[in-house]
Order: sequence, then C-alpha cells, then structure tokens
Amino acid sequence: MVLVGCFAGTFIGMLPGLGPVSAIALMIPVTYGLDPASGLILISGVYYGAVFGGSTSAILINAPGVSGAVATAFDGYPMAQSGNAGKALAIAAYSSFAGGTIGAILLLLCVPFLASVSLSFQSSEYFALMVFGCTAVAAFSGKGQVLKAVLMTLVGLILATVGEDPSGAQRLTFGNPELSDGISFLLLSMATFALAEALSMILKGRSKSNDSESEEMANVNFKSLKLSRDEIKEIAMPVGRSSVLGFLVGVLPGAGATIASFLGYGMERNLASQEQKKRFGKGSPIGLAAPETANNAASTGSFVPLLTLGIPGSATTAIMLGALLSYGVQPGPRLFIDNPTVFWSVIVSMYLGNIVLLILNLPLIPYIAKILQVPRQFLTPIILFLSLMGVYLVSFNSAELSIMLVIGVIALVFRILEYPLAPMLLGFILGGMLEDNLRRALLIWDGSYDFLWQRPITATIMMVTVIVLLTPVFSEIFKRASGKR
Repeated sequence: MVLVGCFAGTFIGMLPGLGPVSAIALMIPVTYGLDPASGLILISGVYYGAVFGGSTSAILINAPGVSGAVATAFDGYPMAQSGNAGKALAIAAYSSFAGGTIGAILLLLCVPFLASVSLSFQSSEYFALMVFGCTAVAAFSGKGQVLKAVLMTLVGLILATVGEDPSGAQRLTFGNPELSDGISFLLLSMATFALAEALSMILKGRSKSNDSESEEMANVNFKSLKLSRDEIKEIAMPVGRSSVLGFLVGVLPGAGATIASFLGYGMERNLASQEQKKRFGKGSPIGLAAPETANNAASTGSFVPLLTLGIPGSATTAIMLGALLSYGVQPGPRLFIDNPTVFWSVIVSMYLGNIVLLILNLPLIPYIAKILQVPRQFLTPIILFLSLMGVYLVSFNSAELSIMLVIGVIALVFRILEYPLAPMLLGFILGGMLEDNLRRALLIWDGSYDFLWQRPITATIMMVTVIVLLTPVFSEIFKRASGKR
C-alpha cells in the first residue's frame, strides 16, 4: 500500500496544480473496499509522495507542483539552470527523506506532549506567529533590496484581502464578481513563477546557445547525483534545524507545509555566513535543502492534531479526516485505545514511505532531468500549457486564466525591475491567516490589544519578532562603527 501510494503521489505531485489535496481526493474512492488501516496507509503514501514530487517540477521548470515547493524553486531552479539538475534533485530527495524521517521519530516520541502544546495555542498566538513569519522577508532580499522586499510583502498582504471579508463586505473586487472569492494561492504562485518564466523565455528568444545549454543541463548520470563531503557537511546542520522547525510548525493546526518551507528558508538565510548568503537565490544547496526538509517534516507534524485531537491542520488533513470518519474511525484522544491499529499503521507507514520514496526517486532522476533536453521553443509552450491547465482544472473557471495572465505580465515587469517575488507570496500566504486570527483575538478581548503582552506565549513570540527585526540593523551599525575604528 505504501509503495502504490508513494508511486501515485509522486507523479501526481509533479503535475502543476494537482497537489496532495487533489491526489488524496482521487484516491479516496479506491480505498472504500479496504479496511481502515490499509486505506489510511495508502492515502498517507499518496500525501508523502505528492509533497515529495512537487519539488521536481519546481526545480526543472520553475513550476512548483505543490504550494509547499514554492520556496524550493528559489534555489532549485537556478541550480538546474547552472547545469546541476541531477544534484539539485538529489539534494531535494535526501533532504525530503531526512525531514520526513526525523519528523516521524519526533511524532513517535512527542505525540502526547505536542497535543497539549497545540491546544494551548489560541488566536493571539497564531497572530503573533504570522507576524513573526513576516520577518522572514529579509531572507528573500539581496543586499540593499530590503525596501523592495518589504514593498512586495505589502503587495502580497493587499492581494490576500481581495474578495469578501468575514462580514460579507466586498474588498478590492472593483465590481467584478469573478474576484468575490479572492485570488487562489495556486493561481498566484503559477502566475509569478511558471507563467512569468515562460514569458521570460519568449522575451529572451531562441538561440543555438540556448539549445546547447539545455543539453548540457540535462546531461545527468548517477555520478552527478553524488554529494561531496563538503556539500554534505554544508547542508547537515540546516537539514537538522529545518526538520525540527518544520515539524513544530506542522503540529500547529492551520500552519502547514507551505509556511514551514518559507520559515525554514528564512531561518537558514539569516543564520548563513556572509559568503553563503551571496549564493542564496543563485543555486545555494542550503537554500534548496532547508525548505525541502521543512515541508516534509511539517507534513509529518500535521498528523499530530489530526490523530490526537481530531483537528485537521491543513486542507489535505481535512480530506484525510473525512476519509477516517467515512471508515467509522473517530480521531481524537481515544484513538490510541479504540483504534491502535490505525494509529500505529500511520506511524509505520511514515518510516516506510520515506525509504520507498528515496528508492523510487533516486534511480529516476537521470531520466526525469532529461526534460531539460527539450528545446526551448517546445519547452515554453509545455510550461504555459501545464500552468494554465493546472489552474483551470482546480476551479473550471476560465476567468481565472485571464486574471492569471494579467498577474503573470505584472510579475514579469517586477522581475525585469529586480523586485523579489517571493516576499509577495509570503505576504499573500500569511495575510489571510493573520487577519482572521487578529479578528478572533480582538473579539475575545473586546477590541483591546492587551493580548499582545498579557498572554505569555504571545508576548514571547512578539519579543522574538522584534529581536529578529532589529538584529540586522544593529549588526550594520556595529560593522560601520568597527570600520571607523
């Protein structure tokens, strides 16, 4: 069951638009004839496979297959463009394996404790956590580009408010009913990455050097998958840190793999040495390993609130909750006692799933990388088709294609003007959750902002946020002062 689930999930995850939610929805009817344990093992395998496979299209054609793979594209795609497609896919495979395995071990050891921690988080803590997430903006800006990154974050926050607010009022729809439901994350990510990349290829035009570059980039063999001792040493600590961070973010209901991957990338960018920081966004192994580790660890962590509290932590686990209930299994504190087979089946499938994914994917890398040998004049329409169809198949709304095209053209202009697009996506992801949790917190506290300092967890997170924001400022002042001396 793990083998079948991982195999199906990997290929579904590679297709832009068909993420783990679609993959699991397609698999649920298949599992109705199975017992609950086998059905959940199959669905879990599809979930891990889809998260794992989403990085492949992000690395090769800059079209993230799943939202959790968006941060993977920041350094994975430049690495593939520089002729290291095999190494990039191998680092993604090893990092995913490490993140998933460490996450599974942490899940096994810490389930009861983490369930109580998860319950102690209220709207005020989630609001503080989202504000802290916004501080990762500095990680996505080059030297002297912090203001541009902040502006793009604000653009993302504005885009997150498009549509109906919780009270039913229309915001920034300009009388267009197609915008009343807001802009989907899939549409925005595909427009800013895949579509903008395809349009950029068209602007650059075709040349013989482009075709020879494609052949060189796709010249992957098993030797090129090996990592040197220095490369292993370089990514070992980031993988360990991102595994723990990703798992803890995954434990919190509503956070999910996408936020974990952005936070993992931001944390490692801030901790990196000055020499390593220069490589971020240009094909850094750390910049690829950190988000790929964090999103897989978060996928494992999201099972904590699902199995122990019966609370789905993401859209994917919400569908899995529906599948469990259809089997007659009630997730919650008594799942250990009433259905131990189901609980331990999931834990064991996590260990096996990560091993199966590594065995399945490593031998396929040389063949998957050959997609880069496709001449650019054929690859560009393929990317355009996959990105447009990926968005259309989710909503079946042709108006979204027009919106996507407009955003794609604007994103291309931003790229030409050297505005980073990642902060816009970060602001968009955090915007909706930030607003919802602030509304709930203010409702509980009768419109007062006292919760920011009267709740210990909230106050701690806000203090850490302030420290993270001020650290680069003070380090710059210290450098200038020492330079004058």
